[in-house]
Amino acid sequence: MRKSQSGFTLIELVVVIAILAILTAVALPRFAALQAQARIAKMNGALGAMKSAAVMSHALLLANQYATNYTGDPAAPDINVEGVNAIYVQGYPSSSTILPLAGVGGTAATGAGSAAVGDYYVVSNAAGVLTLAPDASHVGGTTNCTFTYTEAAGVNTQPTYVTTNLTVDNCS
Repeated sequence: MRKSQSGFTLIELVVVIAILAILTAVALPRFAALQAQARIAKMNGALGAMKSAAVMSHALLLANQYATNYTGDPAAPDINVEGVNAIYVQGYPSSSTILPLAGVGGTAATGAGSAAVGDYYVVSNAAGVLTLAPDASHVGGTTNCTFTYTEAAGVNTQPTYVTTNLTVDNCS
């Protein structure tokens, strides 16, 4: 009597390995893009908070009967949002106060740049243009996952936001 052997043939093993290799080749790029998509989502969240804070601060300025293009730090009455003193340029928050007004990175005013602010990184803040990154490792070089907030430029204009750098290639 002969014992029967059970197991897989060499061809069956090769087919299974080939199928696993194909699945890995298809799935791996999708998983790699998840981290970049998470960074983009984080930046879009900060962007939304900044847009809301800019509009809310402008509305508070108008409600307190200041001119629509007021520039400076209102004194009477002082305008504070969640304990943050609002400073205005053309009726909208300055680049140094927009982050704390939005609750992005804490309540400290944003300085000149090249500094961590909470979970974010201020790349630069000069001449009324604030550039924000998700973290210090995504600044410069081929990884430039940033957006900018530019103060209102004149009467009856709003701040501008540039998000063209928020791409999977820049944020991976």
